[in-house]
Amino acid sequence: MDDSRAGTGEERNAERLTALSDGIFAIAMTLLVLDVRVPPGLTADGFREAVREVVPDLGAYALSFTILAGFWRDHRRIVELVPRFEGRSLKLALAWLGTIALIPFPTALLSEYASEPLAVAVYAGAVCLTNLLELAVLRTGLHGTWPSDPATERTARFVAADLGNTALVFGATAPLAYAVSPLAAMLSWLALLPLKVTLGRRYRRARSS
Repeated sequence: MDDSRAGTGEERNAERLTALSDGIFAIAMTLLVLDVRVPPGLTADGFREAVREVVPDLGAYALSFTILAGFWRDHRRIVELVPRFEGRSLKLALAWLGTIALIPFPTALLSEYASEPLAVAVYAGAVCLTNLLELAVLRTGLHGTWPSDPATERTARFVAADLGNTALVFGATAPLAYAVSPLAAMLSWLALLPLKVTLGRRYRRARSS
């Protein structure tokens, strides 16, 4: 097979994976909102109570939608970085998509049982595992072919650091839900905000330099 055909096959492989991932992300993001509803036919008091009860659902929806959006963004960058998806990297990518499709389940647990350590630990563990799998996709995809172009290398390091930090924070908060409290574990997720802001600023400065 000549190089042009090989390149075309690799490009189609990445396109198929992107199309599959886009479909899974669309379904997962849509499923998140299914639990956010207020029953019809309520009295005025019942309506106000139902609106108050739906607030945790909205919070869990917003959190998971933001996390999924971050996964989707990083995946688009990984597709541009990895020369081909085959063998181990392809298997890991499919396993990663399996965890993406599962995110609505721990989201529903979190919205209904946020005061239970198990629910918070399951959610944190699911997000941690998803980050680790996506990081593994990047690492295996670039194995032996780490980008030599400075701009591309900066992007690869940024994506790896972003995924690693997120996995670290969510992984650490799973036992924290039992050792301290579920609320303390969820509040610890806010530590990601300054981390991501700082990392993003450094990445933008590096790209502009």
